[in-house]
Amino acid sequence: MSTPTEFAPGLTLQGFTPPLNLSDFKLIAFDMDSTLINIECVDEIADAAGRKPEVAAITEAAMRGEITDYKDSLRRRVALLRGVTVADMEQVLTQRLQLNPGAEALVKACKAAGLKVLLVSGGFTYFTDHVRDRLGIDHTRSNVLEIESGPNCGQLTGRMVDQPWGDICDGKEKRKMLLETCALLGISPQQAIAMGDGANDLPMMGEAGLSVAYHAKPAVRAQAMVAINEGGLDRLLEVLR
Repeated sequence: MSTPTEFAPGLTLQGFTPPLNLSDFKLIAFDMDSTLINIECVDEIADAAGRKPEVAAITEAAMRGEITDYKDSLRRRVALLRGVTVADMEQVLTQRLQLNPGAEALVKACKAAGLKVLLVSGGFTYFTDHVRDRLGIDHTRSNVLEIESGPNCGQLTGRMVDQPWGDICDGKEKRKMLLETCALLGISPQQAIAMGDGANDLPMMGEAGLSVAYHAKPAVRAQAMVAINEGGLDRLLEVLR
């Protein structure tokens, strides 16, 4: 790719000349944790188990691309969540999770321009369902945490539940879901925008016609066509008319 150039303070571009027309795109795909929302949910759930530093260190290494097996890293983190209760997760949802600045404005603008919205996350349905409903998102894919039945009813087992599409939504699965959604809509991946912050977002960002890094890790910023390093998600609208 070409060398990134500063388009505006905190906003760099590479590989194209703005502005682009938002209506030329038909789909926008978002990562959730640290992109659409302000937290890494797995880290905050781990806080309830007194294991946040250990889990957060694995998350950081995975997002920076230092851990290449994302599935293994997520299994390791989820194993440390065993015994956390659904009530603990509800507390994370209601007290810690917030939409990042500009999220509602960007989704609203995209929907008004006729785009469908995809949320594809290495996080968990407990949180993606909430974000989906709040923003009116059309399609989602994420992981399911297994919950104990019987005497420990309402506690996490430390495992995830396999789904019809596979076991864990990693970078490969994000890419697959982006391509499947494009096929479902009858559009080319070049008509899609993909937005993320971590190394596991790069596979889907590489397929999209416009890739956007949001307050992202260095490796992601370096490969994105748009890098938003300051301000909210809706700064993307500065390069899309």
